[in-house]
Amino acid sequence: MSGHSKWKTIKIKKGAADAKRGKTFTMHAKLIAMAARAGGDPSMNPNLRTAIDRAKEDNVPNMNIDRAVKKGTGEDKDGAIFEEVTYEAVGPAGSAFLIDTITDNKNRSLSNVRSIVTRHGGSLASVGSVSWRFEKKAYLLVNPKGKGTDEVELTLIDSGAEDFSVCDEKYEVYASPEKLSDVKKNILGAGYLVEKDEVIWKPKDELKIEDLETAKKIIGLMESLDEDDDVSKVSANVTIDDNLLAQLG
Repeated sequence: MSGHSKWKTIKIKKGAADAKRGKTFTMHAKLIAMAARAGGDPSMNPNLRTAIDRAKEDNVPNMNIDRAVKKGTGEDKDGAIFEEVTYEAVGPAGSAFLIDTITDNKNRSLSNVRSIVTRHGGSLASVGSVSWRFEKKAYLLVNPKGKGTDEVELTLIDSGAEDFSVCDEKYEVYASPEKLSDVKKNILGAGYLVEKDEVIWKPKDELKIEDLETAKKIIGLMESLDEDDDVSKVSANVTIDDNLLAQLG
């Protein structure tokens, strides 16, 4: 989502993706299966270890995790081969979208994503025509647990963060993608709570949405994309005016 308003955008979406526990479990299984292709032992495969840890944070059952590992290593002969594909799109009011998918059928994913985007007044874009407007960043949502501003900001700087901002008394922290684990470890070590951590597409420029109808269209497109089983993440270069957020909430 957008840079400094990412947390607000997440809240406005009313937890649509999080409420779909089945999809959450399925997406974790896909990520684990992909990581397990490089080896099924988490102690020797850091990407697999991270994928399993994230799955456990979302309460994915151990049997689901074990089954996903076997699919990735080939022990499960019926296991599908998943790959990550990112689609670029132009949405309402010229907004820019990057749509990450994890799929075992690129034709199906392309067809579904195109249908959703078109139905909401947008269009798919050629490779590179939208992605240049974003950059990959590590993103962490940090709860300072009541500690003073100066102390928190010094801690975040020392943690290896490149940038941060305050939103609803929480800190949105950005760093280089490869530093995500280190920054998270440093922040946790300082006694703060990391409520969310992931690698995102952060927009280089933001389109401010100031009318309700356009805001509704953009949120509707985000929610419809989130509902698709193959879509793992939706990123847009929009920031929505606070007054509109209140009406949408």
